[in-house]
Amino acid sequence: MSQEQGITPRAQDFSAWYNDAVMRAELADYSVVRGCMVIRPNGYAIWELMQGALDRMFKDTGHRNAYFPLFIPQSFLAKEAEHVEGFAPEVAVVTHAGGKELEEPLVVRPTSETIIYASFAKWIQSYRDLPLLINQWANIVRWELRTRLFLRTTEFLWQEGHTAHADEADAEREARLMLGVYRRFAEEWMAMPVITGAKTDSEKFAGALRTYAIEALMQDNRALQAGTTHNLGQNFARAFGVQYQTAAGGLEYVWNTSWGVSTRLIGGLVMTHGDDVGIVCPPRLAPTQVVVVPIWKSDTERAAVLPAAEGAARDLKAAGLRVELDAREGMKPGAKYYEWEGRGVPLRLEIGPRDVARAQVFAARRTGGKAPIPLAGLVAGVQAALDELQRSLLEAARQRREANSRRGVTRAELVELMSGEGGGGFAYGGFCGSAACEAAIKEATRATVRVLPDEEFRSSPAPATCVWCGAPAAGEAVWAKAY
Repeated sequence: MSQEQGITPRAQDFSAWYNDAVMRAELADYSVVRGCMVIRPNGYAIWELMQGALDRMFKDTGHRNAYFPLFIPQSFLAKEAEHVEGFAPEVAVVTHAGGKELEEPLVVRPTSETIIYASFAKWIQSYRDLPLLINQWANIVRWELRTRLFLRTTEFLWQEGHTAHADEADAEREARLMLGVYRRFAEEWMAMPVITGAKTDSEKFAGALRTYAIEALMQDNRALQAGTTHNLGQNFARAFGVQYQTAAGGLEYVWNTSWGVSTRLIGGLVMTHGDDVGIVCPPRLAPTQVVVVPIWKSDTERAAVLPAAEGAARDLKAAGLRVELDAREGMKPGAKYYEWEGRGVPLRLEIGPRDVARAQVFAARRTGGKAPIPLAGLVAGVQAALDELQRSLLEAARQRREANSRRGVTRAELVELMSGEGGGGFAYGGFCGSAACEAAIKEATRATVRVLPDEEFRSSPAPATCVWCGAPAAGEAVWAKAY
């Protein structure tokens, strides 16, 4: 599609394309408040579907939902030194309320570890109270300098899980379990393949013992950190006095975890699957999975076509599919197609007089291709088409990621791979673990260690030397430029 038709081609300017695609699909709009966005109904419908799927996964693994205050006493952040240092530049602070200066300033929630663990200290008394598995759906405020719709905004929506455990092994199992939940959601629902692994010390969450992440590669070869889980150790438990009585009668500090994903996932969905027409929604997360478009040129044809289209839509809705019937008068079919394609609807069913005569519909996939489906087997045919679309989107994204991943890179190859605006991809190489090498690579390439990959994603044979300094490798790292 040409720029004159309202959307910038990806190859010309990926950032402009992204904004155009989001705006054309009416997912979000800019707010009058600096750095904030308005999530429009189309975008919020995607978030509701994401939220519903994740919420079921959380509850299936034993977690329960709660809600904690938006405002946090400023002194709470100071109780965990590494945590307050990590968030200080992004914090918004309330100093006046009710026409008076507050005795203690209140921080607007940048994350909830501190306020939640103050409650945990009251709720946890005995080993019988553990593990305590809590999730919260909430909004977050972080004073970002550079913002982009969904990807980085001053206020955003997310979920944050917070748990308490009797020992480190149980906390570590929880952090890895939730990493697996995030991966399953990304791949099975978003059709977005991810790699998993641990973060380096410089990239981990402020105050965490260990941080794990799912990382996806977008079409512009930049990485997107799509979700993180943290083994927090006992740092916050010690700061807030979260202790429990052991079975033997002693007192021990709990071990905590936290984990979260946000509306950033909507940006990931757009950048993983979109094309030069706009967004492409995976069927499982499409607010409208199927649009039925009746086509007629006369009142006689209308009388035959419209009831057939209404019946098709009714049958599909009865089967639990999310369906829209577009029978608007005075609008040509091509204009309707253009509108629904821009919204990323996976499947369009066209029904004209010939289709009625043949007892069929013509199914047009958002990713290309048309095929007839008999009305007699409509529900099964449509469901099969949607399932195949979901699988093909995941496979196409996985193939694209692997085509843009390079293993065993040398120092010169790493620099070359990340050079220029169009450079990037996942670069696998040996890493000595040195903070100095990590900083030098970031300075030279603008690439960061996305993860120290889990075994499933590691190269074989393992790299023997550090890609940067040549010293013996402590392991393998994956570098990329990132959002």
